[in-house]
Amino acid sequence: MEHINRIELQGRVGTIRTNIVGDNMVANFSLVTEYLYKTRDGGAANETTWHQVTAWEGRDMPDLSTITRGTPVNVTGRLRTFKYTNAEGVEKQLHEVIAYKIRILSEEEAA
Repeated sequence: MEHINRIELQGRVGTIRTNIVGDNMVANFSLVTEYLYKTRDGGAANETTWHQVTAWEGRDMPDLSTITRGTPVNVTGRLRTFKYTNAEGVEKQLHEVIAYKIRILSEEEAA
């Protein structure tokens, strides 16, 4: 049996922070996706979700320094979940996408 952990998201970049780790650049950014649907009464509804993405420079990656707030991107990666305790002592759970492929989209592709 094959185990698969793959996620694909398409949206716009929110905040982004890049760092150099060793000889490699890593980008941590938020990505917003929207799901549009009709409610039971026929009205339009919009569900907005923010995702946390980590991307290391390398194969199948654009120049990470060109990604800025509002950039439309398609991200393919794997989902990682971990728990931590915040400064107030409350245990939290974080879901993070570890990207292995990013494609910067044109405005026409993003529409």
